Amino acid sequence: MASQPSDAPTAPVSAPVAAPTVVKIVIAGGFAVGKTTFIGSISDIDPLNTEAAMTEHSVGVDDAGGVTDRKTTTTVAMDFGRIALPGSLWLYLFGTPGQDRFLFMWDDLVRGAIGAAVLVDTERLDQCFPAVDYFEGKGIPFVVCVNCFDGVARHQLEDVREALGLSPETPIMYTDAREKAATKQALIAVVQLAMKRLKND
Repeated sequence: MASQPSDAPTAPVSAPVAAPTVVKIVIAGGFAVGKTTFIGSISDIDPLNTEAAMTEHSVGVDDAGGVTDRKTTTTVAMDFGRIALPGSLWLYLFGTPGQDRFLFMWDDLVRGAIGAAVLVDTERLDQCFPAVDYFEGKGIPFVVCVNCFDGVARHQLEDVREALGLSPETPIMYTDAREKAATKQALIAVVQLAMKRLKND
């Protein structure tokens, strides 16, 4: 016997939600340069970080860069944050560990990244040379961001460019890892550089 048509209203079928487009950006630099703070200032989610306390066992192994008065922990794997943008575009932010003994992880962390922001402390320029050399060697677009601790720029950008031996094509700018507006501008610069590189390839 055929079933009688039901008078009950049928629920509307919702359109499938499109998966977001994901873009990966790496935040790199030396120890205590502000990578964890940078990601935390702009991430839409509570950032994932792998901070571990620095103990006496790290003496002679890790280079604390003379900043142990303000830095008692160190990233031992990575930092991770996410920014959701209009148009279902997500930025994934991956922060590299600052200590030299974790450099072996960088190849995995940067795989698939469109570009990077290299944070610089002008009082410890030597700490950022490995990051600059790494991205230059890999041909990955990067922007150098001079982190203004205490909101003070202590050196002119062109002086920093010369000291680091940066090419004229490498963007360099001031930032403040604590301020969302400043970190946003740094990320915009990375995306713009990556798009420019893509058009020229």
